[in-house]
Amino acid sequence: MKNPSATFQLDSDRVEVSSDDAFAKISAIFRLLGCQEEIANSVSNHLIDSSLSGVESHGVMRALQYVKQFQSGFFNPDVTPQIVTCDNGWEAVDGGGGIGIPAMELAYERGMLQARKQGVSVVAVRNVGHTGRLGAYADDAAEKGFMTICIGGGNRKIWRQVAPYGGAKALFPSNPWAIGMPGGNDDPVVVDFATSRVAGGWVYAARLAGAQLPEGYLIDSNGNPTTDPEDYFNGGAILPAGEHKGYGLGLLAEIVADALLGEPKTEGNWLIITLDTEAMQSSSAYSKAVDAILAEVRECPPAPGFERVEVPGQRSRNHKRLCNGVVAIPEHTWRQICDIYTELSEGLDR
Repeated sequence: MKNPSATFQLDSDRVEVSSDDAFAKISAIFRLLGCQEEIANSVSNHLIDSSLSGVESHGVMRALQYVKQFQSGFFNPDVTPQIVTCDNGWEAVDGGGGIGIPAMELAYERGMLQARKQGVSVVAVRNVGHTGRLGAYADDAAEKGFMTICIGGGNRKIWRQVAPYGGAKALFPSNPWAIGMPGGNDDPVVVDFATSRVAGGWVYAARLAGAQLPEGYLIDSNGNPTTDPEDYFNGGAILPAGEHKGYGLGLLAEIVADALLGEPKTEGNWLIITLDTEAMQSSSAYSKAVDAILAEVRECPPAPGFERVEVPGQRSRNHKRLCNGVVAIPEHTWRQICDIYTELSEGLDR
């Protein structure tokens, strides 16, 4: 069992919940709210996998957010994503206004199928809610021999979270990027990052857990530094990652999501570029070269305060291996999930 490396400092206890128990409750909640069984299972597995991977911001705590968005009508529960051909001939996945996780899974599957045939593919994803942990899809594709780049987000009109560099007001969503590549004879190399200093999910997670965030992540409604998640929800903002660098990447993602793919519906638009690495380089030559690169990285002497140099994506995989199928969830968060399950189940029995 391993506790996640949380971005926030948690003062309360955690409860250890088996993956099976978490799945039973969370999938039942989504079914009771009107999701088809396949969709409920897909979303539940994704959230639990994120928690097991140590990415608590996109883990089981997101179930609480999704419940509210279903109940408010922001998400449509009874939909299945569909592949559509746009007027210009490009393919897209229409999520139907539902949770974006099944739509992303379908888009990556379609992208890999097309890239296997023609070397490279581009698939857009539109009309979706929250898309979960992008690194999970990139990791799966890399395992199968594909390089993928996912850019997007958008819909800043309703998701103003991040201040531009030098600004004191939230303008953009967190607009993440995810890039994955096969790791040769080792695990895939996956970079999955919000263009904000911290993913919005970490602010939600800290708030749910009654915790504070480190300095340098948030500003309040007056533009002053703060560590209190409530200040963010009361008109504050998240700062961009790497100052002007995160701001630039976030702005480009906003242009892709809104100007290139059209005005977003629900939560955002996404562009997924998929490349079959064997179309560029033989698998043996690629593996030999990437193995040499990663060996050099791992052999780099660690700086003071570090045990080793890690390869992007390695920490999440190691975390999952050490968890042994048990999720450590903030007690307050798990209690809320259990209460919702009980309330919905009892309502069905009446």
